[in-house]
Amino acid sequence: MEKYLPEGYQTTIGQQCCFKNMQQVNDALATGKILEARAIVCDSEHNLIVDLGFMKGIIPREECAIGISEGVTRDIAIISRVNKPVCFKITSIKSDVKFKPYAILSRKLVQLECQDEYIGKLTPGDVIKGKITHLEPFGCFVDIGCGIISLLPIDAISVSRISHPKDRFTIGQNINVVVKSIAEDGKICLSHKELLGSWEENASRFSNGETVAGIIRSVESYGVFVELAPNLAGLAELKDGVQVGQHASVYIKSLIPERMKIKLIIVDAFDAPYQNEEFEYYITSGHIERFQYSPDSSPKVIETIFE
Repeated sequence: MEKYLPEGYQTTIGQQCCFKNMQQVNDALATGKILEARAIVCDSEHNLIVDLGFMKGIIPREECAIGISEGVTRDIAIISRVNKPVCFKITSIKSDVKFKPYAILSRKLVQLECQDEYIGKLTPGDVIKGKITHLEPFGCFVDIGCGIISLLPIDAISVSRISHPKDRFTIGQNINVVVKSIAEDGKICLSHKELLGSWEENASRFSNGETVAGIIRSVESYGVFVELAPNLAGLAELKDGVQVGQHASVYIKSLIPERMKIKLIIVDAFDAPYQNEEFEYYITSGHIERFQYSPDSSPKVIETIFE
């Protein structure tokens, strides 16, 4: 739902809050509009100071996030928002000792509304927007709406295996994700690989006899796994000096759909500071009940059922 985007989306599309006069502030207060602006300071009491343009806003510590008052959410969740966009509603207007106005804000109110009106209504298979907030060896944390975080496990990022989420994502990156499961306590687990296409969809971009770009993902005793796309990897013959993480140029010997195999020859492998390319999503919105990665011609069926 466009109203409850991950924090930073509004800034990205040029809708960051920047008031010019008190009339705009009072209008936002009266309508309860959800806004977004940059937090510039976290003071000694862990209140967030927000840049509203001609005036400042203050998010009191207890209003910075769901769970702060109860001790469920740690204060690092507040501190880490400094110099980043935060969503909020204006709850009141006050004046300081010099009679200069400032706004009292609440991020918690936005998150509670987002939870009730959007996240709480999601079901497995829903395709939604997300923003990467943290990268850990076991996966990454994704803002799925108004600063509410869900986990994307490393094995759900792509079919081609990676050693760390940083091999695929950067912090602050906007991505699409699909709701994989919802626990009894309401926590959502995400997936990503189902949106990157089936084996056939990815393999259709390549042909026998081509020499193409790849990334070395694994070196085994029987060969080298080379990623051609996030959801497609092939097995190359062993080559001396090849290391995981290197970029490579590879010759495609054959594509074998019924076995989901691609036979490769490494022409060259080298270190390069190439950045990750934008994802080619085959699904960007809506709802999916079932995703089948394997071709119909393959006796081995690889699929995801969302339920």
